[in-house]
Amino acid sequence: MDRPHYKFWPQRLPHSITVPATSLWHNLAVNAARYPRKPALVFFGSEISYAEFAAQAERLAGTLHALGVQRGDRVILDMQNCPQLVIAHFAILRANAVVVPVNPMNRAEELKHYITDPDAKFAITTGDLAPELAKASNALDPKDRLAHMIVTQFTDTFDPEVTGDEAPAPAWRDWLLTQHPLPALEGGAVMRWTEALAAGHPPPEHVVGADDMALLPYTSGTTGLPKGCIHHHSSLMHNACAGQIWGLGSAEVVVLAVVPMFHITGVVSMMHTTVLIGGTLVIMPRWDRDVAGRLISRRKVTSWTNIPTMVIDLMASPNFASYDLSSLSYIGGGGAAMPQAVAQRLFEQFGLKYQEGYGLTETAAPSHANPFENPKQQCLGIPYMSTDARVVDPDTLVEMPVGESGEIIMRGPGVFEGYWKRPDATAAAFIEFEGQRFFRSGDMGRMDEDGYFFITDRLKRMINASGFKVWPAEVELLMFRHPAIQEACVIGTKDAYRGESVKAVVVLRPTHKDTTEQEIIDWCRENMAVYKIPRAVQFVDALPKSGSGKVMWRLLQEAESGSR
Repeated sequence: MDRPHYKFWPQRLPHSITVPATSLWHNLAVNAARYPRKPALVFFGSEISYAEFAAQAERLAGTLHALGVQRGDRVILDMQNCPQLVIAHFAILRANAVVVPVNPMNRAEELKHYITDPDAKFAITTGDLAPELAKASNALDPKDRLAHMIVTQFTDTFDPEVTGDEAPAPAWRDWLLTQHPLPALEGGAVMRWTEALAAGHPPPEHVVGADDMALLPYTSGTTGLPKGCIHHHSSLMHNACAGQIWGLGSAEVVVLAVVPMFHITGVVSMMHTTVLIGGTLVIMPRWDRDVAGRLISRRKVTSWTNIPTMVIDLMASPNFASYDLSSLSYIGGGGAAMPQAVAQRLFEQFGLKYQEGYGLTETAAPSHANPFENPKQQCLGIPYMSTDARVVDPDTLVEMPVGESGEIIMRGPGVFEGYWKRPDATAAAFIEFEGQRFFRSGDMGRMDEDGYFFITDRLKRMINASGFKVWPAEVELLMFRHPAIQEACVIGTKDAYRGESVKAVVVLRPTHKDTTEQEIIDWCRENMAVYKIPRAVQFVDALPKSGSGKVMWRLLQEAESGSR
């Protein structure tokens, strides 16, 4: 295959890399020995050194082992960004187990699936989220419930009296400072984080390696419930190592960790890459533009992975001129295109070229990235190290000529093994192309004459709301539980700030014709993550259907797109 992007490949970079044949835990253990006193995790002014980070993870791994966690067991990790998330993530790996990262915005109805599908019996969460997770577990059949839950309070890792540039946003204080009571876990036991660290149980022998499963993140699709993506230590290790080399990473890197670390980008491109190189994670639990501006200035942040709406919001702050962004050497992200005018302003004011990239849960985050030396705007970039990507006709699977749109397929060491318990979905997700196993992304794109990739459309039915992927089929399944809803079809609607928002087209049951739009929205707020909630509900007498009875969602989507 001709690889035109190689003429733009940075001379400093190899085309492919050799990856350590060790587990991800090894990266932390090595840097705890190399940089014992160096800050690893910073949270509202409180610092945790690499030595203490590793020690806490060892102690927590010992408790998990004592509670019965065995090699390969799946452990739910349900938290907003905080030091405990990072410590727990590595503790689970240290205990030879598998991290199941869960979006903390999920509600009990959604959380049930994340307990039953991976057969999880153990969970680690924060006090504010524990009641919802317990509610989900308690509603299950006794054989499917969680057996143990470890619960931390945010103040376990920072001083609630902190003031100044590194203090939380005032609106966060009640959320962060409240000491939540432990929930009742039917048929199980709940333990405080502080007790788990103080229990004194030795960790088990660390026996997992590159070919063991490390992570089971969930991704939704066009139909049904979310599917678990099997990632071994090796796929995450490859992309962490590639991230270090691609970005000239060193132990002096300081990362603003605001992208959620339940998301594959946060897990791999931010958390694991930073720990691999011995850098510092300056952690934000949520987005706030002025907290971000102060932290970048105060902590001399060098690297900021984000979604474009964060940059737009920060630059719109009335305090923006007072923030010092001069320490930044890398700023970039994905999930949505960066508006050209904003990218241009970043370059003119700070000399920063916004680095867009592309990847999926199935590809351990980046499969494509823009080279620092030659980035293109509103572009996915070029295939990442050790990665081969093509554009093919989605029906014939014949490679498309340069400039013509088709489905993006890729192969490489970052690609997942397959879907958990879903051999049918795994088989459908891969094709043989030129004698090799390629993953079908479901995204439509084109490659230009320089070998750079661009998104043109998508095959998958998906809504992109501020970088969060909303899968209509999943929202519809939840909405059908509302007693007033007979049928529902979820589509995307344009949103000037979020890019897209969720809209539900609903047929009411004859017995509930007086149900209002707000009542539907309020119910959704109680039963699903906030980014999935329909911002608008349209009532209709009937949904358009094909001859086979399938809802013709494309007609509704096209009508919505054409009306704006």
